[in-house]
Amino acid sequence: MFYRELNNKITTLKGVGPAVASSYKDAQIKTWAELLQLSPRDFEDRSQIINLNDIPRDSEETVHINTIVRVISHTFFGGFSAKGKTLKIIVEDETCHKSLSLMCFGRNFLANTIKINQLYYLYGSAAIHYNEYQSSQFELKPLETLDSKLPLPFGQYIPIYPLRGSLTQKIIHRDIDYILKNTPTFEDELPLYIREELSLISTDTAIRMYHQPSSREIWELSRKTLAITELFYMQVIARRNMFTTEIDYIRKPSICTNKENELIASLPFSLTNDQMKVLKEIRDDLDCPITMNRLLQGDVSSGKTLIAWISALHVISKGFQVVFMAPTELLATQHSQNAKELLESLNIKTVLLTGSVSKKNRTIILKEIANGKIDIIIGTHAVFSSDVKFKSLKYVIIDEQHRFGVAQREALLSKGNNPDILLMSATPIPRSLALTVFGDLHISTIREKPVNRKEITSYLVSEQSRERMYRSISVEFERGHQAYFVYPRIDDSGPRELRDVTNMFIKLQEEYPGVPSALLHSKIPDDAKIDILRKFKNKELSYLVSTSVIEVGIDVPNATCMIIEHADIFGLSALHQLRGRVGRSALQSFCFFVYGDNISDLAKERLRALKESTDGFVLSEKDLSLRGPGDINGTKQSGYLKLHFSSFINDTDYILIARKYCDKILSTDSKLELSKNKIIDKVLKEANPFPNEED
Repeated sequence: MFYRELNNKITTLKGVGPAVASSYKDAQIKTWAELLQLSPRDFEDRSQIINLNDIPRDSEETVHINTIVRVISHTFFGGFSAKGKTLKIIVEDETCHKSLSLMCFGRNFLANTIKINQLYYLYGSAAIHYNEYQSSQFELKPLETLDSKLPLPFGQYIPIYPLRGSLTQKIIHRDIDYILKNTPTFEDELPLYIREELSLISTDTAIRMYHQPSSREIWELSRKTLAITELFYMQVIARRNMFTTEIDYIRKPSICTNKENELIASLPFSLTNDQMKVLKEIRDDLDCPITMNRLLQGDVSSGKTLIAWISALHVISKGFQVVFMAPTELLATQHSQNAKELLESLNIKTVLLTGSVSKKNRTIILKEIANGKIDIIIGTHAVFSSDVKFKSLKYVIIDEQHRFGVAQREALLSKGNNPDILLMSATPIPRSLALTVFGDLHISTIREKPVNRKEITSYLVSEQSRERMYRSISVEFERGHQAYFVYPRIDDSGPRELRDVTNMFIKLQEEYPGVPSALLHSKIPDDAKIDILRKFKNKELSYLVSTSVIEVGIDVPNATCMIIEHADIFGLSALHQLRGRVGRSALQSFCFFVYGDNISDLAKERLRALKESTDGFVLSEKDLSLRGPGDINGTKQSGYLKLHFSSFINDTDYILIARKYCDKILSTDSKLELSKNKIIDKVLKEANPFPNEED
């Protein structure tokens, strides 16, 4: 059997009562298999003798010892009565013949169990106090002779597990030991030839040595085996469809259509090298009979949306329709306005389809879409509605793709005949996630910023520097530039004392009298939001006081100041996205991260990272290391990102190894029919490491 088939409930283990079972549940452990997937947080090395000679005589530093001792005597000290006294056991280290006092605070009962002149294996921490070696934290196990076999867990390299509630190390070790002693040999999960080529051990040995290693080296080999196995199956699951759907096809160079050339020529700037490269990658896919499944990632203001519009022209020129999806009505409206300005002169018919479109207008729009009179449909979730019919949907572009779930995307894709898909993300993906979670996608990356863009200058602003910040922003207003003030909540309701947009809007009007401004947050009607942003873009307003609703999609080249209050409570990615609302022209721009007095160490690290870098790719790696992967892309079910033995952060080398073997196998045996690969198919069917939620 595979170890993941150990579905016995954790409550069937002897000694696991309601309290321990509840603690296991809090640790998300409900079965024997899940307990075997528990990873150590640290280790105690009891594999080598460490005696009293390792304690410096001139220091009170505490040192772990791991040695054999003989009990010399029992004495008591302190207190005025027998009950008030504390047991002190004098032992002699048999390996260096030095004395050690075991201070048995609250453990006088040891006088009845620790026998004088008996040998014991001792593990604990010791230091020099009052000119003698002392230890108050220790474990003792009896030995018959010096040559006796060391009693477990002494003489081992012992995993230390994370604890919850009533759990103790003793309980976890007891339960794992019982499972390993009472289960048959676990079936191997990697083909033999992979294990031999990589010098890995069997799955059975790896699981057992992962929890009961004899040395650090053995544990590392166990983890390597289990980590590569885990990452290999993640790759197989993610990339299998790529190899089963692709056919032998000789790609021919795609040709840029007249409309594409016309639009590119009309731009007041040249496309960057990255934009040209990415555009070719997308165009080649669009001209290929294999359905495109591509992710376009790029930092804020790198020009992803422009590439999407140009690539849409490639499809429209051949008589097909395009859908451009945005997660909010505000963002969809912004895209619609930009598309009209950019494409109207090319006779491209665009339409905005959102939930707020009137019934009368919606009926007209739906009829034109069905008749093929609309080239590009820009919309929100309203496009998923069953009454939206297309004449020839061939290309689906999804902006901020992580905000759409699998079911929503599939509902849209079913409206066309295998339409090509372009997912766009302004949150650069860490390399390790790109190699695994996004393994089923071809990835295009724009790293270059448009020419003449200046680096945004970022400041970390304490409460003491607030007035100086306000004066700096006033100078920008005098220059005719604009600003965003962002706050974490709408009003002053809530348990924490945080500045809010409602009260700060009044405060800022007092700070900047006569400077035109507006308030923006989620409770304002969408049509009012759109009107406010129109006025801001037309320079009728100098600043907006807003919540994070402006995080994405707002493009105002004249805005040069971003002020984020309580920046310490925002995530790193959100802060970088907000900063990206400025610096969208040749003007020098500034971002002020304002933080409070009681700031956590984690928040300090986030803000330092933002101060040191404006590179979204660098920050994405930092974000991953600080918070873990989470449900990064919204395409996978909740269990998909849950790794037990490997790490997206530290195991890039293992990810590359897993991907290499995955692609080598799937390119020649996509259906896993060869006898040497049968075990892979068996694992996927009987003990899938990454099942769907419904599995």
